[in-house]
Amino acid sequence: MKHKLLLTAVSLATLASGVDAHFVLVSPAASLAQNRLGDPQKVAPCGGVSGNAARGTPPNPGVPSGAITEMKGGSTFHLLLNETVFHPGHYRVALASTAAQLPPDPAVTTRQTERGPWSVSAEIQNPVVAPVLADGLFPHTERPTQMFEADIAIPNITCKGCVLQVIQFMADHARNADGDYSYHHCAIVNITADQTKPIDTRWSQPSR
Repeated sequence: MKHKLLLTAVSLATLASGVDAHFVLVSPAASLAQNRLGDPQKVAPCGGVSGNAARGTPPNPGVPSGAITEMKGGSTFHLLLNETVFHPGHYRVALASTAAQLPPDPAVTTRQTERGPWSVSAEIQNPVVAPVLADGLFPHTERPTQMFEADIAIPNITCKGCVLQVIQFMADHARNADGDYSYHHCAIVNITADQTKPIDTRWSQPSR
């Protein structure tokens, strides 16, 4: 079952500015090198910027960080995010054996404005369905005063080089040509199943 998170509108001044939200994936370590704002993070599923030929802006797929995080299946990991440029919204976490198997960005409800479609809400899975691990995290309509953090349950599987994705849905926002209404980060994780616990069959076991 899905429901929608409704977020209050920001001021007209903020609406006119068209400011993009940004966040840094602090932990687990991001798969791409991030600058102080968390860029590049627009392109689904894991970040980057496609570029704009008309403006002479080249694509920026990002530089791999080489970071790999070890995790124990059937336990939790600590998610730590720093929202560097505020925008109202919420976050979602998903896990797949490859980036191609990550879920699409959530369906978004929009309203029409003079500047085109403007996001109002996004679908939130409740309960979550694999490959989503957590949804509707850290809903906020005001500027955060500290980092967002939470312990997220990991399925009890063995998966080397799995892709853990964190996206931020932005409410009250124009559509990004690269990333719809979400920003994206991923982390590469090695998960080792706890053999004392049942294997979680909701996740297909990759042949690695």
